Amino acid sequence: TLMLWGAAGSHAASRKPGRQIIYVSNGGSKDISIFELNPATGELTPRGNFVLEANPGPLAISPDRKSLYAALRTNKGVQALRINPADGSLASAGATAIGINSAYLITDHTGGYLLAADYGGDRIAVHPIHPDGSVGIMPVADRATGKNPHSIQTDPANRFVFVPLCGADRVLQFRFDARTGDLQPNDPPEVAFNLVDGPRHFAFHPKKDFVYVVNEKSSSVTALKFDRKKGTLAPLQTLSTLPVDFTGKSACADIHVAPDGKFVYASNRGHDSLAGFAIDSKSGRLTALGNTPTEKTPRAFALDAAGQFLFAAGQGSDRLATYRVNLRTGALQPLKVYEVGKSPAWVLVVSLRK
Repeated sequence: TLMLWGAAGSHAASRKPGRQIIYVSNGGSKDISIFELNPATGELTPRGNFVLEANPGPLAISPDRKSLYAALRTNKGVQALRINPADGSLASAGATAIGINSAYLITDHTGGYLLAADYGGDRIAVHPIHPDGSVGIMPVADRATGKNPHSIQTDPANRFVFVPLCGADRVLQFRFDARTGDLQPNDPPEVAFNLVDGPRHFAFHPKKDFVYVVNEKSSSVTALKFDRKKGTLAPLQTLSTLPVDFTGKSACADIHVAPDGKFVYASNRGHDSLAGFAIDSKSGRLTALGNTPTEKTPRAFALDAAGQFLFAAGQGSDRLATYRVNLRTGALQPLKVYEVGKSPAWVLVVSLRK
């Protein structure tokens, strides 16, 4: 089996991960860079790249870790890829024109469905995944959302779906039928954010009933309480991701919770940094830990399965920066920087296990 910690979501990870592979989706060069992680040192070894037929965006992984999905943004498709469990190399399993310029992709926890957020089309869709890993062309659910849905995920129990609307300052709440893939509005159907927050991506706490949303426009992170029975969110707190003395322009992009649930990280494009926060395990509230400089325009980043290393891609520098995570304090220590393709848009870490 293959285990995951990465930008595409939080399927359960192994405590003793196998060989770890980092996939970087390069939107400007139509390829995926592949690296292998040395878990002792954080060193990355290039393992080649896989060329796609169109410009890729987000990446997603199947729960059985046999299939990788790449959104093809320039032709509104999705490319299914088979993962070689021996070395992490990729082979095509077919492209499907789903008619969605996906800003975000993820599978549900059964691996039966692919969920996509269409930022420009103001809608979300659920497509069936066939037994061979390929994606069905006709959606089983297609819902108008309001302005600019930027991500989509099921909850850990696979019963509910949440969709941040970056352009409408709210997060939609749906009930999800894992048998049919259907989506229906929950009660209430949404949770409101502050005007011009621009909620973009979100991450579930791995152990507690908390959710953390990164706000693109207000450069902040909102902590929310998650009611796992009702499938609803309630805001607890919002903190800035920027230093108090910063006066330039910046916009948040990505967010991840450390595997041990102690820290949250968010990326700032403009300030070009990674903001860290400590999580109070009882209340879910955050304490700011400060900022770590990173590559230009850090659109995407990911943590490894053990939470020991963080990998941040500079969309403006065409490079991947690596950091060692202090598991006690959450501090990030810069290690090395690696060349990737043009305009990297996604980082996904997968643990291979035969």
